Amino acid sequence: MCGIIGAVAERDVVPILIEGLKRLEYRGYDSAGLAILDSQSGELESQRVTGKVHSLEEKIKENDFSSHIGIAHTRWATHGKPSRENAHPQISRETVAVVHNGIIENSLKLRSEMEEKGYEFNSETDTEVIAHLIHYHLQQGQDLYTAVRVTLQVLEGSFAIAVVSAKTPDRLLAARRGSPLVIGIGVGEHFVASDVSALIPVTQQVIFLEEGDIVDIQRDHFRITDFSGHPVQRSVHTSQLQADAVERGEYRHYMHKEIFEQPKAIRDTLENRVHNGRVLEAAFGPKAQQLFSDIEAVQIIACGTSYHAGLVARYWIETLAQIPCVVEIASEFRYRQPLANPKALVLTLSQSGETADTLAALHEAKRLGFGPSLTICNVPESSLVRASDMVLMTYAGPEIGVASTKAFTTQLLSLLMLTVILARRHQMKADVEAKIVNALCSLPKRIEEILQLNDKIEKLAEHFADKQHALFLGRGIHYPIAMEGALKLKEISYIHAEAYPAGELKHGPLALVDAEMPVIAVAPNNALQEKLKSNLQEVHARGGQLTIFANHRAMMQAFDYIDIIELGEVDEIISPIVYTIPLQLLAYHVALIKGTDVDQPRNLAKSVTVE
Repeated sequence: MCGIIGAVAERDVVPILIEGLKRLEYRGYDSAGLAILDSQSGELESQRVTGKVHSLEEKIKENDFSSHIGIAHTRWATHGKPSRENAHPQISRETVAVVHNGIIENSLKLRSEMEEKGYEFNSETDTEVIAHLIHYHLQQGQDLYTAVRVTLQVLEGSFAIAVVSAKTPDRLLAARRGSPLVIGIGVGEHFVASDVSALIPVTQQVIFLEEGDIVDIQRDHFRITDFSGHPVQRSVHTSQLQADAVERGEYRHYMHKEIFEQPKAIRDTLENRVHNGRVLEAAFGPKAQQLFSDIEAVQIIACGTSYHAGLVARYWIETLAQIPCVVEIASEFRYRQPLANPKALVLTLSQSGETADTLAALHEAKRLGFGPSLTICNVPESSLVRASDMVLMTYAGPEIGVASTKAFTTQLLSLLMLTVILARRHQMKADVEAKIVNALCSLPKRIEEILQLNDKIEKLAEHFADKQHALFLGRGIHYPIAMEGALKLKEISYIHAEAYPAGELKHGPLALVDAEMPVIAVAPNNALQEKLKSNLQEVHARGGQLTIFANHRAMMQAFDYIDIIELGEVDEIISPIVYTIPLQLLAYHVALIKGTDVDQPRNLAKSVTVE
């Protein structure tokens, strides 16, 4: 979602702000902007553009901006279409500039009140009302801190904001409620950002603001209070993120790089979590032994790709641990008044740990009286991590491409480790666990072997060059993998793709099949293979263009309109993870042929921090 970067320093902060925006581009955005207090005149100067950060950078060079204090933003449109007028920062009477992530739910009411006070609105955004409110309070004689604090008390919704004002040219105010914000600590300079990655070039010392924090930042010090004005203390952390971790290196796109980083991501996520044929329960935290002891069911809550991971986990949990598992999309769970089960583990999945719907659903589950909570997440100190009783980190490293790849496979790995822990408590035998652990440890090598199919899949992608629709099929535990394959293809190639359980073909989807409809099948060698083979014969009989990812060519003979990609023998328990890889590669290479923006597909954001 939107990105924030702000700085107060002795040096010129404009290059820092631009570099910070570049490092936030992966989050998805449609416009960008910057506001500074001019080093010479002290006046508020701003520049906003639609499109990419490099366009903003060119405009800044033309105007020779320099300053010791400023804020910048990449916007993903919520209130108002993408336009220069709706881009951030939003300005009030050439005095106050505000950047904002989130949604102000009572903005229309506040807008009407400010119009009655004589304020003119130049945008469709909910953000502009924040700027006008702060300006109004400044006009009443309040200082910037008080003006911001009083304004925050009337805002409803979720937000992270950063504010500068020409009336106080040495101070930057920032605050958060429901949207992440982090302070960067330097020597004689301080920073604020919505993501640690924006700060790595200037500092690794960071403070993660908590819900309801306001920070008043100056060059040589800062203070944090709550919305009532009471001082609060927050811990300083040293970020382990390295600057080169978010560079593309030899790869053309971040997504391609991240697909090929999956063997390492799997190894890192496994490290110190399995030993002597066992999954170590301590990996889930010091409370794990106590909190897992009474679990009799699992409630999984997630969105998008993480939801697909949860669907795979349901098969594992119910088959191996023999306990009920319900998987629900977070935005649906939080509004349907579910029946609480105090013995159900609430399991949230999120790459960023800031997914607004998932976080809200977790809070709702706690309110309703569900059992203990566990989050599987890729970002330490994120909101979900802090809100959960237990945490299992996926050590995938930074994932920049909007379409998730390595975060998904490390989630699956983590879910299988969790399944083993739960199954052990429900009489799973030691030799069964040892077999699963052995399969887990073989994963990095198996994925490396699958990645060698890259060139073959690149050639296969040519068949999709003129296609507008595609159908993905799977059965059993591989149906969610088909869903994930369809999601990847539609996200980055803009081909309309849907997934169905193969047994549902006769109940509607078969009507779509013809020579112009590619059908992609996930076909491992398991108990359902013969059933799937029969389903695929139905597609072939109707002239459908079949692509089959299978253990071996015996799945079907290769004829015209049938492409078989052999993956070799794969242990059934880890096959969902392995079969994900070629679908990621297929989506990537089709997107290249289509000429789309692979890493930043239109209309999408990496971290969805609004409802």
